Amino acid sequence: MTEKFNNKNRFKSARAQWWNYGWNGAYFVTICTDNRENYFGEIQNGKMILSETGIIAENLWYEIPNHSVFVELGEFVVMPNHVHGIILIDKPEIENNNGVDTGHALHLPPPIFGDNNIGKNRFQNQGKNTVSSIIGGYKSAVTKNANLFNLKNGWQKRFHDHIIRDHIEFERISNYIIKNPENWEKDKFK
Repeated sequence: MTEKFNNKNRFKSARAQWWNYGWNGAYFVTICTDNRENYFGEIQNGKMILSETGIIAENLWYEIPNHSVFVELGEFVVMPNHVHGIILIDKPEIENNNGVDTGHALHLPPPIFGDNNIGKNRFQNQGKNTVSSIIGGYKSAVTKNANLFNLKNGWQKRFHDHIIRDHIEFERISNYIIKNPENWEKDKFK
């Protein structure tokens, strides 16, 4: 479904409108290559063999905390045509501005429903140190560096994210990421 923004069609955001993606939390992200091309390498015997573009994608992921304040990384894997990773935003309370005690990144405030659509202006201003700005910077850096070496690359315009709700879900998703190369034959992104 599309909606208009500045008289241009836009896909309606799949992100939770009641959530600010700059708030403290743990986020599971999946970023696919354009047309799901296998730019990052291949799976051999259940192990990921990185291409040159894959090496760039892996190395630059680990650089994210050097460029995004209050960001830590959880599990991460580069697959032939996508990456999976966990991003943890953990700002000090004074920086968080959501009015909820967030001593830990997995302590999430309850959803806000009704007329409070925090995300309705997301297209106009994604903000600094949000999931979108972090992923946008990462994708841009991978593209720029791959282009420097004339390596094949490209990203889908959007990415998938999921707010991790609790420690059980965090462990389940972490295990999914770790085992992703072993499960490539069953992978929905293949």
